[in-house]
Amino acid sequence: MDSAPRLPAHSSRRRRQRLVAAGLYLFIGANLVWTLFPVYWTVLTSLKTLGQMNTMPPLFIFTPTLENYARLLSGTSVLAFRNSFIISLGAVVVGLLVGFPAAYALARVPFRGRSQANFYVLSMRIAPVFAFLVPYYLTFRFLGLLDSYWALIIVYSTITLPFSIWMLQSVIADLPLEVEEAALVDGCSPTGVMWRVVAPLSAPSIAATAILSFVFCWNEFFFALILTGQETRTVPVMLTSLIGLMGVDWVKMSTAGVLAIIPTIVLALLAQRFLVRGLTLGAIKG
Repeated sequence: MDSAPRLPAHSSRRRRQRLVAAGLYLFIGANLVWTLFPVYWTVLTSLKTLGQMNTMPPLFIFTPTLENYARLLSGTSVLAFRNSFIISLGAVVVGLLVGFPAAYALARVPFRGRSQANFYVLSMRIAPVFAFLVPYYLTFRFLGLLDSYWALIIVYSTITLPFSIWMLQSVIADLPLEVEEAALVDGCSPTGVMWRVVAPLSAPSIAATAILSFVFCWNEFFFALILTGQETRTVPVMLTSLIGLMGVDWVKMSTAGVLAIIPTIVLALLAQRFLVRGLTLGAIKG
């Protein structure tokens, strides 16, 4: 009795690969829908009028309006976006100016207690930020820095500094030491080697660190709520002000939410090449 015909081995293997690929694409598609649908719904709500937003069932086809954006950008809420940009940019600049030399010293300069210094940097990163709230508040009140840009710049720089050191130290340690030795032979000072040789080679990782630090500073809420006032409040604090005793202004909150995520998305898209390269630099050694 003849047996049933069998598929060739390569055809069966190709079929399995197609099934695996189809399952993978299905999984990725489901995750994209789960992740992006809230963003899509927020954008959709921001383009509706209050009457359209309260319509049941919800409207998916309607005439969009930009009045919500015009009204929000012409009011006092635009001050929060300016404050967030100034504070986040200032914290990133201060953090990198301090973090890059510190990372270089920990990666290249042999000194007694370097392992303890690395542990101290890591412990600062894993420590709960809530433990520092009262000391920060009392210190800034004594110095008269409450409700000022410098209060949050100092706090955010302190919080992001361990992350910057940790990111950049591993990258600098993986750079070829011969390049720095050649620069020293050519007459470059150790400080010049750090800024003129190591910094350009580490530029992708510096850019990735700056982007991730900026996103954290832009989205941070807890310290901004305690240490700022009406003149220096940031975007996350401004969003909470849209929650009133009588309810939530969902249209205005959705509009502010869309405007809040635009800077980080644009920044990530513009620096995507540096972000990917910076996060993978040093992960694989030749």
